[in-house]
Amino acid sequence: MTQVTRTPTGAVLVQVEGTFDAVAAREVRARLRALPPDAQVVVDFGRVREFLDVGVAFMAPWFLEAHAQPVAVRGLRQHQRRLFRYFGVDLDGLRAAVLDSEAAR
Repeated sequence: MTQVTRTPTGAVLVQVEGTFDAVAAREVRARLRALPPDAQVVVDFGRVREFLDVGVAFMAPWFLEAHAQPVAVRGLRQHQRRLFRYFGVDLDGLRAAVLDSEAAR
């Protein structure tokens, strides 16, 4: 299950809950694609009970696509962060983009 809300700073918060698998990754990607290109986004995996590696495999290409959205990711364990790195996703770089765009405001 995925919930979309706003943070106090105005960023869009996408909270993922339950099991994160290929189906959940597709849902998150669809929600992210529906957001305006200039939206600042935080994807929070902190409420995921079961994190399947296939979810990372489906999510990683979205992070690698060239798009204007600054995206921060939080709530991942070391294993998931490592999997994203294997797929070429620099999660720290994504977070830096969000912080830089917030500072520019």
